[in-house]
Amino acid sequence: MNSNFFFKKNKFQLKNIFNKKFKNNFEVNDVKILNLAKKNDITFFDSARYKEIALKTKAGACITTHELEKYLPEKVIKILVKNVLLELAKILKKIYPNADIDYPDLSLKKPPKKKYKSVKFGNNVLVGENVKIGKNSIIGSNTIIEKNVVIGLNCIIGSNVNIKNSILGDRVVIQDGSKLGQKGFGFIPLKNKNIKFPHKGCVIVKDDVEIASNCTIDRGSVDDTLIGKNTYLDNQVHIAHNVKIGENCMIAGQVGFAGSSIIGNNVSIGGQA
Repeated sequence: MNSNFFFKKNKFQLKNIFNKKFKNNFEVNDVKILNLAKKNDITFFDSARYKEIALKTKAGACITTHELEKYLPEKVIKILVKNVLLELAKILKKIYPNADIDYPDLSLKKPPKKKYKSVKFGNNVLVGENVKIGKNSIIGSNTIIEKNVVIGLNCIIGSNVNIKNSILGDRVVIQDGSKLGQKGFGFIPLKNKNIKFPHKGCVIVKDDVEIASNCTIDRGSVDDTLIGKNTYLDNQVHIAHNVKIGENCMIAGQVGFAGSSIIGNNVSIGGQA
């Protein structure tokens, strides 16, 4: 399941996005990272560290620089710019106009009993449009589950939890006060202004994950944020955009993960790391 359904998406021809003609013009499907992009996607390439991935990308077009274009396959259309991430932010804003700010979900309302017959709710729970909650799940008081969120079977969500732009597996436990799916801390610093970087990704939480109290998990920017099966987070853990945490990990209290960090399987991390 991809994250596209969380945000309004505009359709563009490649020539209309960049205001120039291309020999092989196409309707843009999405903006994706190098290794996930397909022939109707735009990708980006801003560092030689990713040259091995760039050599194999299947993207239709790539935003890059004159110095890096030599690493891209011949069939990929090269969009040459001076500042790759700034141009990427502009393109994302065009395609996903609402992904740079967390607008309030005005569809929130009391969950209808007919729709969630086997789900137990505490007091003052609000649920947005098209939310899916699996059988035998329990949702604590004052919790907000925003539109299009997916929660699996037998999940336990505590009180004062806020979930948006997220897909949760089965038997997930989220304790009181945690926040999932908010926009990450991403921006392009210019001389006189900071440009917000849109975050069109989501948070994916696999089966049997436990998230303790007051954790914050940002959604991905171009990619998704992922927490693998059977991983446990202690209190006050912060996970930034695009982070990937593997299976069976143990993360102690007040650990912070910088954006796009990758953690393997069976990793234990001590407090305040």
